[in-house]
Amino acid sequence: MSGPRSFAARRLLLGAVQTGAVVLLVFALTEALPGDAAVALAGDQPDPARVAAIREAMHLDRPAHERLADWAAGLAHGDLGTSLTSGRPVSGYLADGFGPTLLLAALTLALLIPAGFGLGVLAARHEGWLVDRLISSVTLAVYAVPEFALGVLLVTVLALKLAWLPPTAVGYGTDLLGHPAALVLPVLVLLARPVCSLSRLVRAGMVDALASPYAAHAHRYGVPGARVRYAHALPNALAPAVQQLARTVDWLLCGVIVVEALFVIPGLGTVLLDAVAERDVPVVQGLAVVFGVLTVVLNLGADLVAHRLTPRAAVAA
Repeated sequence: MSGPRSFAARRLLLGAVQTGAVVLLVFALTEALPGDAAVALAGDQPDPARVAAIREAMHLDRPAHERLADWAAGLAHGDLGTSLTSGRPVSGYLADGFGPTLLLAALTLALLIPAGFGLGVLAARHEGWLVDRLISSVTLAVYAVPEFALGVLLVTVLALKLAWLPPTAVGYGTDLLGHPAALVLPVLVLLARPVCSLSRLVRAGMVDALASPYAAHAHRYGVPGARVRYAHALPNALAPAVQQLARTVDWLLCGVIVVEALFVIPGLGTVLLDAVAERDVPVVQGLAVVFGVLTVVLNLGADLVAHRLTPRAAVAA
């Protein structure tokens, strides 16, 4: 057990270092943003005295290292800061946008796992046949289309020309679950590229496993083909698939800004865009740290699961 425990300890230590690096990087990047929040809050024709008073009230006149220390201390106690424009806690913005983003992510994952594994297994089972070539060609073509272009195409055809679905979520607010038709197009756009990459990973893992000596040995001993495929070949595709799923979940929770903006969904991506437009630095910093920590945690979990599924990796680790 020392091997798995040592691997987990190293990954946890690495995750802690990465989290600290995320905090430093987010602070440095927001410090480098153009413009001045105090000037933006002072109005179109800001008075220098008013700008100075706002800067003092927001502690923007203090040295950067002191503000970093105070901010990091607050993060350690769960305080993400306070919005400069509204005076609301940043955690309130996070709570407002998390529901729609989580709903989109959950629906996408619920469809992604069976579709990705199903297409990958189907292609591997018929390697070199028409079904395999068709799945490979279609997934490659779909993966090459950017989310924005695919979203515009689906809106144009399914919403504007055929009028089957609403083009955006305008008017529904955060009650998207009560209006499922407004979720169809965003989920289709979010699902398109991940299902292509996941199915190709599963196919490649299964094809390599089926071509390995132990699969041929199992066939010689009369092991049924289905058992070789699903009990021996499929598990070899699970480790990279789990890591791909972790990256997909990270993207769904932290990187769906384009889709949320296109379909006017009030999720975390929209909250972040609005904060950047208003130069609301604490909101940008708080959301960026949450996104960064989610990325670290999800990839850490994926590494531990993948290591558990493929214990031979302990040798390389």
